[in-house]
Amino acid sequence: MNLNELNELDFSNMGEWPLLAKVVLILFLCGALGFGWYYVVIKDQLLRLDAARAQELELRESFEQKQEKAANLNAYRQQLAEMEESFGTMLRQLPDQTEVAALLVDVSQTGLAAGLEFELFQPAGERMMDFYAELPVRMRVNGQFHDFGRFISGLAALPRIVTIHNVRITAPGKASAGAAGQRLTMEASMKTYRYLEDATKKR
Repeated sequence: MNLNELNELDFSNMGEWPLLAKVVLILFLCGALGFGWYYVVIKDQLLRLDAARAQELELRESFEQKQEKAANLNAYRQQLAEMEESFGTMLRQLPDQTEVAALLVDVSQTGLAAGLEFELFQPAGERMMDFYAELPVRMRVNGQFHDFGRFISGLAALPRIVTIHNVRITAPGKASAGAAGQRLTMEASMKTYRYLEDATKKR
């Protein structure tokens, strides 16, 4: 079939077309139908399939993570119980309002027992934190170097939490700090703590 024969084809009488022309027309119509079917139906379905596969992967990862947590649930519960017990132990080391004054007396007696002479022992105002209050105390004491060590060890042995901050040790005159028999001055900030009952009830 040549170009002239194609020009002579009568679309009103396709039954008389040569076999090759009919085959070409059928192939063209099938291709156009398949192309239209792909863009109208198949393409959208493929996009939904890709989205479903991505969702499947996401759900599988989520399932694996939850399965791992479920497998370790007993260990998590045991760990939580241990943390609650530890928290309770630490909480009992925080004095309540009525014990703070007695604790301050214990601190001063610990210093005196270590051979220190207090120049300054000045509690400041409380600072409220999350579930506890912080009570800072400014101190200035005189004594020998090993006396300071005994004092710090005594504070660590108290049943309540006491921390020491900003320690500064100085010697009078030009003498070297820590010389045998040398009287030294230690300035420091001590902090003790008390728990807030209202805050712990809300937790």
